[in-house]
Amino acid sequence: MRIVGGEHRGRVLTAPRGRNTRPTSDRAREAMFNQIGHAPWAPSLDDARVIDLYAGSGALGLEAMSRGAAFCLFVENEPAARGAIRENIDMLSLFGHTRLHRRDATALGKLPPNVGGQFDIALLDPPYGKGLGERTLHQLLKGGWLSEDAIVMLEVGTEETPELPAWEQLDEKVYGAARVLFLRVA
Repeated sequence: MRIVGGEHRGRVLTAPRGRNTRPTSDRAREAMFNQIGHAPWAPSLDDARVIDLYAGSGALGLEAMSRGAAFCLFVENEPAARGAIRENIDMLSLFGHTRLHRRDATALGKLPPNVGGQFDIALLDPPYGKGLGERTLHQLLKGGWLSEDAIVMLEVGTEETPELPAWEQLDEKVYGAARVLFLRVA
Protein backbone atom coordinates (compact mmCIF):
# COMPACT_ATOMS: atom_id res chain seq x y z
CA MET A 1 0.00 0.00 0.00
CA ARG A 2 1.46 3.32 -1.13
CA ILE A 3 0.61 7.02 -1.37
CA VAL A 4 -0.43 7.35 -5.02
CA GLY A 5 -0.25 11.11 -5.62
CA GLY A 6 1.16 14.40 -4.48
CA GLU A 7 4.19 15.28 -2.37
CA HIS A 8 4.59 11.81 -0.80
CA ARG A 9 3.79 9.80 -3.91
CA GLY A 10 5.31 6.31 -3.86
CA ARG A 11 5.90 6.22 -0.08
CA VAL A 12 4.97 2.82 1.37
CA LEU A 13 2.44 2.85 4.22
CA THR A 14 2.26 0.52 7.20
CA ALA A 15 -1.01 -1.42 7.45
CA PRO A 16 -2.37 -2.72 10.76
CA ARG A 17 -1.83 -6.40 11.43
CA GLY A 18 -4.83 -8.71 11.60
CA ARG A 19 -8.12 -8.86 9.79
CA ASN A 20 -9.95 -5.98 11.50
CA THR A 21 -8.96 -3.49 8.79
CA ARG A 22 -9.79 -3.55 5.08
CA PRO A 23 -7.55 -0.96 3.37
CA THR A 24 -8.81 0.79 0.25
CA SER A 25 -6.68 -0.34 -2.69
CA ASP A 26 -4.14 2.05 -4.18
CA ARG A 27 -6.01 2.02 -7.48
CA ALA A 28 -9.40 2.83 -5.91
CA ARG A 29 -7.85 5.55 -3.71
CA GLU A 30 -6.23 7.15 -6.76
CA ALA A 31 -9.56 7.17 -8.63
CA MET A 32 -11.40 8.63 -5.61
CA PHE A 33 -8.94 11.48 -5.21
CA ASN A 34 -8.86 12.14 -8.95
CA GLN A 35 -12.65 12.51 -8.72
CA ILE A 36 -12.33 15.01 -5.87
CA GLY A 37 -9.55 16.83 -7.70
CA HIS A 38 -11.52 17.34 -10.90
CA ALA A 39 -15.24 17.42 -10.04
CA PRO A 40 -16.87 20.86 -10.29
CA TRP A 41 -18.70 20.28 -6.98
CA ALA A 42 -15.58 19.36 -4.98
CA PRO A 43 -13.70 21.80 -2.77
CA SER A 44 -10.00 22.19 -3.40
CA LEU A 45 -7.73 19.85 -1.47
CA ASP A 46 -5.23 22.71 -1.16
CA ASP A 47 -5.27 23.82 2.48
CA ALA A 48 -8.40 21.72 3.19
CA ARG A 49 -9.23 20.42 6.65
CA VAL A 50 -9.92 16.68 6.41
CA ILE A 51 -11.39 14.15 8.84
CA ASP A 52 -10.69 10.46 8.18
CA LEU A 53 -13.18 8.29 10.10
CA TYR A 54 -12.66 4.53 10.48
CA ALA A 55 -9.15 5.51 9.46
CA GLY A 56 -7.53 2.04 9.52
CA SER A 57 -3.99 2.67 8.26
CA GLY A 58 -4.79 6.35 7.65
CA ALA A 59 -4.27 5.89 3.90
CA LEU A 60 -7.21 8.08 2.85
CA GLY A 61 -6.29 10.99 5.12
CA LEU A 62 -2.59 10.66 4.31
CA GLU A 63 -3.41 10.70 0.60
CA ALA A 64 -5.33 13.95 1.17
CA MET A 65 -2.34 15.40 3.06
CA SER A 66 0.03 14.38 0.27
CA ARG A 67 -2.23 16.16 -2.22
CA GLY A 68 -2.24 19.48 -0.34
CA ALA A 69 -4.62 19.25 2.63
CA ALA A 70 -3.49 21.41 5.55
CA PHE A 71 -4.73 19.22 8.42
CA CYS A 72 -6.20 15.77 9.00
CA LEU A 73 -7.94 14.35 12.06
CA PHE A 74 -7.85 10.55 12.12
CA VAL A 75 -10.62 8.85 14.09
CA GLU A 76 -9.96 5.19 14.90
CA ASN A 77 -10.95 2.86 17.76
CA GLU A 78 -8.77 -0.18 16.98
CA PRO A 79 -5.40 -0.13 18.82
CA ALA A 80 -3.41 -1.86 16.04
CA ALA A 81 -4.78 0.59 13.49
CA ARG A 82 -3.90 3.58 15.66
CA GLY A 83 -0.36 2.23 15.93
CA ALA A 84 -0.12 1.97 12.13
CA ILE A 85 -1.47 5.51 11.72
CA ARG A 86 1.14 6.84 14.19
CA GLU A 87 3.93 5.05 12.28
CA ASN A 88 2.69 6.46 8.97
CA ILE A 89 2.38 10.01 10.34
CA ASP A 90 5.91 9.75 11.75
CA MET A 91 7.35 8.32 8.53
CA LEU A 92 5.81 11.21 6.52
CA SER A 93 6.83 13.83 9.14
CA LEU A 94 3.25 15.05 9.50
CA PHE A 95 3.13 15.62 13.26
CA GLY A 96 1.67 19.06 13.87
CA HIS A 97 -0.52 18.76 10.76
CA THR A 98 -2.47 15.76 12.03
CA ARG A 99 -4.22 14.51 15.15
CA LEU A 100 -5.37 11.04 16.11
CA HIS A 101 -8.52 10.52 18.18
CA ARG A 102 -9.43 7.24 19.83
CA ARG A 103 -13.16 7.55 19.48
CA ASP A 104 -16.23 5.67 18.27
CA ALA A 105 -17.22 7.42 15.05
CA THR A 106 -20.91 6.68 15.74
CA ALA A 107 -20.70 8.66 19.01
CA LEU A 108 -18.63 11.73 18.07
CA GLY A 109 -20.47 14.29 20.18
CA LYS A 110 -19.87 18.01 19.63
CA LEU A 111 -16.86 19.25 17.67
CA PRO A 112 -14.16 19.83 20.29
CA PRO A 113 -12.45 23.25 20.27
CA ASN A 114 -8.97 21.68 20.28
CA VAL A 115 -9.16 20.40 16.67
CA GLY A 116 -9.07 23.84 15.07
CA GLY A 117 -12.52 24.13 13.51
CA GLN A 118 -14.86 22.42 11.09
CA PHE A 119 -13.82 20.08 8.29
CA ASP A 120 -14.09 20.60 4.52
CA ILE A 121 -13.81 16.94 3.55
CA ALA A 122 -14.91 13.85 5.48
CA LEU A 123 -13.64 10.42 4.44
CA LEU A 124 -15.65 7.45 5.78
CA ASP A 125 -14.70 3.84 5.15
CA PRO A 126 -16.65 1.92 7.82
CA PRO A 127 -17.02 -1.86 7.96
CA TYR A 128 -19.59 -2.89 5.35
CA GLY A 129 -23.14 -3.97 6.08
CA LYS A 130 -23.54 -2.57 9.60
CA GLY A 131 -25.17 0.83 8.96
CA LEU A 132 -22.20 2.61 10.55
CA GLY A 133 -21.89 5.14 7.74
CA GLU A 134 -25.41 6.46 8.20
CA ARG A 135 -24.97 6.74 11.97
CA THR A 136 -21.64 8.52 11.58
CA LEU A 137 -23.04 10.98 9.03
CA HIS A 138 -25.79 11.83 11.53
CA GLN A 139 -23.14 12.46 14.21
CA LEU A 140 -21.10 14.71 11.91
CA LEU A 141 -24.17 16.89 11.32
CA LYS A 142 -25.46 16.82 14.89
CA GLY A 143 -22.06 17.72 16.37
CA GLY A 144 -21.26 20.54 13.91
CA TRP A 145 -18.14 18.83 12.53
CA LEU A 146 -18.56 19.92 8.89
CA SER A 147 -18.18 23.29 7.19
CA GLU A 148 -21.09 24.66 5.17
CA ASP A 149 -19.73 23.46 1.78
CA ALA A 150 -18.16 20.21 3.02
CA ILE A 151 -18.23 17.05 0.97
CA VAL A 152 -18.22 13.48 2.24
CA MET A 153 -16.76 10.43 0.58
CA LEU A 154 -18.60 7.36 1.96
CA GLU A 155 -17.43 3.88 1.02
CA VAL A 156 -20.03 1.09 1.28
CA GLY A 157 -20.38 -2.42 -0.13
CA THR A 158 -21.82 -2.61 -3.66
CA GLU A 159 -24.95 -4.35 -2.36
CA GLU A 160 -25.67 -1.63 0.25
CA THR A 161 -28.18 1.18 -0.24
CA PRO A 162 -27.78 3.53 2.72
CA GLU A 163 -30.68 5.73 3.80
CA LEU A 164 -29.34 9.29 3.56
CA PRO A 165 -32.30 11.72 3.69
CA ALA A 166 -30.23 14.71 4.89
CA TRP A 167 -27.66 14.30 2.11
CA GLU A 168 -27.44 15.12 -1.58
CA GLN A 169 -25.61 12.53 -3.64
CA LEU A 170 -23.19 14.29 -5.99
CA ASP A 171 -21.72 11.20 -7.64
CA GLU A 172 -21.19 7.48 -7.21
CA LYS A 173 -18.39 5.19 -8.37
CA VAL A 174 -17.88 1.42 -8.07
CA TYR A 175 -14.42 -0.03 -7.43
CA GLY A 176 -14.57 -3.83 -7.15
CA ALA A 177 -16.60 -4.72 -4.02
CA ALA A 178 -16.80 -1.07 -2.96
CA ARG A 179 -19.24 1.65 -3.93
CA VAL A 180 -18.15 5.19 -3.13
CA LEU A 181 -20.79 7.86 -2.63
CA PHE A 182 -19.81 11.52 -2.87
CA LEU A 183 -22.21 13.55 -0.72
CA ARG A 184 -22.96 16.99 0.66
CA VAL A 185 -25.60 18.22 3.07
CA ALA A 186 -28.93 18.61 1.25
